[in-house]
Amino acid sequence: MTGIIKTYDFKSGLPNEIEVVPISSIFLAHQAGIIQPHRADFYHIFWFTRGNPVHTVDFEPIPIRPDTLLFINKNRVHFFDKSGDYDGWMLLFTDAFFVQSPQDMEFLHSTILFHDLLDVPTIDLNETRANLILVIEQIQAELASQQDAVHAPLLRNMLQNLLMLADRERRLQGFSEIKKGLDLDHTLTFTELLEKQFTHQKAVNSYAAQMGITERRLQQATAAAVGKTPKQMVEERIVLEAKRLLAHSNQSVKEIGFSLGFDEPTNFVRFFRRENGQTPMAFKQHYTKE
Repeated sequence: MTGIIKTYDFKSGLPNEIEVVPISSIFLAHQAGIIQPHRADFYHIFWFTRGNPVHTVDFEPIPIRPDTLLFINKNRVHFFDKSGDYDGWMLLFTDAFFVQSPQDMEFLHSTILFHDLLDVPTIDLNETRANLILVIEQIQAELASQQDAVHAPLLRNMLQNLLMLADRERRLQGFSEIKKGLDLDHTLTFTELLEKQFTHQKAVNSYAAQMGITERRLQQATAAAVGKTPKQMVEERIVLEAKRLLAHSNQSVKEIGFSLGFDEPTNFVRFFRRENGQTPMAFKQHYTKE
């Protein structure tokens, strides 16, 4: 356990903020860091080709088989299987590279690959190997080619093709479909605002006002989309961040409570125990022992 959760920035010095690298080379160069909980302000697509690791994303162990794609949104806390007995490829990219228009931003903020509200997305390539792997290999080839005026646009188009194909395939492989429409749109907008403001804004009516809808309408939307109230979603987001900091940092319970917007440590302790069934210290001690 470290003092804080390590945050990685995208590799500097690249002409475009996209790269495809072997998992084994990343493991060899950064093993000490990546087998510990960390996060990054960019997107990860893992293509596992060998081994059966368990990749952990926000306390959820994800068992992996060969020929599996795993999608991890930016700023999720995750860590690699410490065995290292596996390999494949990691495709990494940033908003700055992909987003060239409002439509690009809307796609990234709504695709089930990075914003599945119910699960951590994986895709079994054994069922659809040809199309997705072909696009990944095209991206690899273009990254290795000489840069010219169409290099970046081609990479961007290939990446968008990969994401669209993967989004479609994910829907065919057991994805729990949430009905499209205003309810889902409102829920996604709410989760985006929540991600940015949960440490200091806990009032549902404030989020509804920012969205230009009533609190009641927001409640109807989240209930229809994910079966939860906005208040539940606010509380779950706070609990997740509390668990991250308790398990993966050396911050005290008092410091964590203050960072999450609680004026008094006792209020944080009471909230956490109500939502999680144990005190923050008990939760922290459990993970310290592991």
